[in-house]
Amino acid sequence: MAQTGQRRSERVLMDMPVMVRGKSANQVDFQEETFTVTVSAHGALMMLATRVALGQELVVVNPKNSDQREGRVAYLGAAHAGLAQVAVEFYEPAPEFWPIYPRPADWNVA
Repeated sequence: MAQTGQRRSERVLMDMPVMVRGKSANQVDFQEETFTVTVSAHGALMMLATRVALGQELVVVNPKNSDQREGRVAYLGAAHAGLAQVAVEFYEPAPEFWPIYPRPADWNVA
């Protein structure tokens, strides 16, 4: 991520159900139904009950079409009501993963 605070793609507020799977911070396999807070072509901020670690690999699944993307935990926020804010950065941009039309102009990645 750039230190200047400039984003690679615009964030869009979106409460969308997703399935997240991977290993918890203590290396136990997990699968959790949760939801996004914001999304972008490069990932999402979501709420997770499972404790995860920075840099850890996770898979995000769109339950409506079973599309899935691999990424890594790029940010861990404070927990609220048992859920922590977790940002997952996809390994490859995937603007088509999110059902947003029209997409923000900077989501058009070549």
